[in-house]
Amino acid sequence: MKKFYKIFKFIFPYKWKATASVVSNLFAAFFGLFTITLLVPFLNILFERVSLVETQPIFTFSVDGVIDYFNYFISQQITLHGKSAALFMVIALVVITSLLKNLFAYLSLWYLAPIRIGVLRDIRNSLYKKTLELPLGYYSDEKKGDIISKMTSDVHEIEASIIRSLEMFFKEPTIILVYLSFLIIMSPQLTLFVLLLLPIAGGLIGRIGKSLRKTSFKGQRKMGALLSIIEETLGGLRVIKAFNAESKMRQRFESVNSFYTHLMTKMWRRQGLASPLSEFLGTVVIVIVLWFGSKLVFQGSGLSAEGLISYIAAFYMIINPAKSFSSAYFNVVKGMASADRIDSLLYATNPIADVPNAKEISSFNHSIEYRNVSFKYEDEFVLKNVNLTIEKGKTVALVGQSGSGKSTFVDLLPRFYDVIEGEILIDGINIKEYTLKSLRALMGNVNQEPILFNDTFYNNIAFGLTKSSEEDVISAAKIANSHDFIIATANGYYSSIGDRGGKLSGGQRQRVSIARAIMKNPPIMILDEATSALDTESERLVQDAIENLMKNRTSLVIAHRLSTIKNADLICVLHEGEIVERGKHDELIEQGGFYTKLHELQK
Repeated sequence: MKKFYKIFKFIFPYKWKATASVVSNLFAAFFGLFTITLLVPFLNILFERVSLVETQPIFTFSVDGVIDYFNYFISQQITLHGKSAALFMVIALVVITSLLKNLFAYLSLWYLAPIRIGVLRDIRNSLYKKTLELPLGYYSDEKKGDIISKMTSDVHEIEASIIRSLEMFFKEPTIILVYLSFLIIMSPQLTLFVLLLLPIAGGLIGRIGKSLRKTSFKGQRKMGALLSIIEETLGGLRVIKAFNAESKMRQRFESVNSFYTHLMTKMWRRQGLASPLSEFLGTVVIVIVLWFGSKLVFQGSGLSAEGLISYIAAFYMIINPAKSFSSAYFNVVKGMASADRIDSLLYATNPIADVPNAKEISSFNHSIEYRNVSFKYEDEFVLKNVNLTIEKGKTVALVGQSGSGKSTFVDLLPRFYDVIEGEILIDGINIKEYTLKSLRALMGNVNQEPILFNDTFYNNIAFGLTKSSEEDVISAAKIANSHDFIIATANGYYSSIGDRGGKLSGGQRQRVSIARAIMKNPPIMILDEATSALDTESERLVQDAIENLMKNRTSLVIAHRLSTIKNADLICVLHEGEIVERGKHDELIEQGGFYTKLHELQK
């Protein structure tokens, strides 16, 4: 029941539309019932199975009272206007009630339409919002393809299985309730017998549904694995071709795809059992009801032969809604497997969040301090008891071999991850006491691999800013040495740069990302060596842009090429998670330690 609540809570904002749909279904069921029950007493009188009623009965709100009064009304019409006129009048009444029934049935769907579409929109919005909120650490443990699968195929499965079943959940129970109430009034004994039979049929359907959900869950997980392989293939196509690994990747994909096909075949076979099983059980129940009802008629228990016919007709009208409801149940059970997977993303815990009463920080005034900082991703510590103070306006460079903890060191400052031990302070206050938004607003990032979006130059440079003028964007591009190649494109600053900046060279992409950092104009800059993968000419242009970017700012630089940080105010050498040396370039060379070895290797 808890799983149903997690999905159906998205319907709560549409409660008034849902109420209107239920009320419309109620009227539709009432007029449908009226159409059926109208014919039996009329036919009895028309074909003279019941004598004409001459005396007007007292009207009462009961089945017998309504039938007696209707018999009197028909008798009057036959006496005054003849059988043909009475037949025409009843036919007209049946047509009117049928029209009203279908009108209200349409109204229920009319109110349901915005619920079906709106719920899907809200689920997608919630999932996307959650992906933006979750920390980077969450995605290091998850496959991107599986997350994409949750946001696409799983949401589609919820649409196909649960949302499309909403009509049945709003409509069929209402019809069943109205008709069942009528059956109870007609014959409590026979209805009690029916209610004892239904749980047996429901138990069989529920047993199949349970295994269906389990199979569907496995299938959706395999779809996530398929999407992960596709995503890896598209991202690594160059390497796959270079190493002649096409056949290996194809075998891997086909193996997972075959297993997915096997699971889906099993699931659809079980789902296909829903309709024939419910129809067969319905037929069995009707036969048993007919047998038991006939016994009641023979025993003179108050149920007449005509009443049994009306009862069977009304009960038969429950079979289709019950059948539809059972099919909807199967669909929902299948869809709940996708709901489970979506929940794993939607309700994932986010350990990096604002503390209660977090402060806004609008300026950086004095220093950044790493105080006894230790951090680990899993078991082994990546940083161990690190201490460092960075004064405002200074440039601090981090060097060291791969895996020494440089990237982790800078990722802790904007709280992409939180320290395990110790604390990081800005102007003497623990960064956890600041709001995430205001803390990250103080910082600009330029990464080794520039991350750009499939948009225009203008929107990439002004990315994340609510207000920006064209003059400011052009000024930032000029400082980053980007202006000339941007205006050389067909539409200048409004030209699209392609997926991840695919229309640009490596140096151009890096200079656009630097222009974006300049546009933000933060007091603190974090640079993961931006020139390591560039040719000599591009490196010179990017290095000039970086020097422009670092002017009058506090900079934290990860350096792979030591030649780029000779003028840094402080160089820290990291080795196995610890700062083993610190000082200026010349001082470290004289020490003859780790830094000197790195310098000699690069020479």
